[in-house]
Amino acid sequence: MTYVRIAAASPPWAPDVEEDLAKLMPAGMAPIGLFRTLAKNPRVLRRIRRAGLLDPGSVTIRQREIVILRTTALAGAEYEWGVHAAFFGGAAGLGARELHATVWLGPDADCWSAEEQALVRLADELHASARVSDPTWEALRSSLAEDAMIELLALAGFYRAVSYVVNGTGVPLEPAAPRFPAPQG
Repeated sequence: MTYVRIAAASPPWAPDVEEDLAKLMPAGMAPIGLFRTLAKNPRVLRRIRRAGLLDPGSVTIRQREIVILRTTALAGAEYEWGVHAAFFGGAAGLGARELHATVWLGPDADCWSAEEQALVRLADELHASARVSDPTWEALRSSLAEDAMIELLALAGFYRAVSYVVNGTGVPLEPAAPRFPAPQG
């Protein structure tokens, strides 16, 4: 799809929409296209804001972003992948090699630690079957507590839903966000 199906809303915003947009974005930064598109349905925008999992949680930012980037890449959600690569990739310590791997390589890529391989495998298995194999579960449980496991499952599911929204509505790519990297020979 190369066209926008639902154009993003623009100001002036209703007070509740303005509040949600302000809480979703860093101070002084204009809302990104996804949030302006969701503003067409203020109830959904508010639910997305309240369901956000980007606050400090049970997993590290690196663990979180590996699962989000892999999930959005598998869903072909270049928009959301690019936003996360731009906003959080550096903070998560993900360089060009790891970002490339989230799109093009499997869990056995040499850029991942054993735990990170299990995170990629988790995203792959959930994408393929909405289930997690016992070996993947045990690999993650060897270093993560139950609350972290629940958070990882919720992250993958939430960002699969976000991928549906950006792909289905045709949210245009953010100009400053990276695109999927080119495959390497």
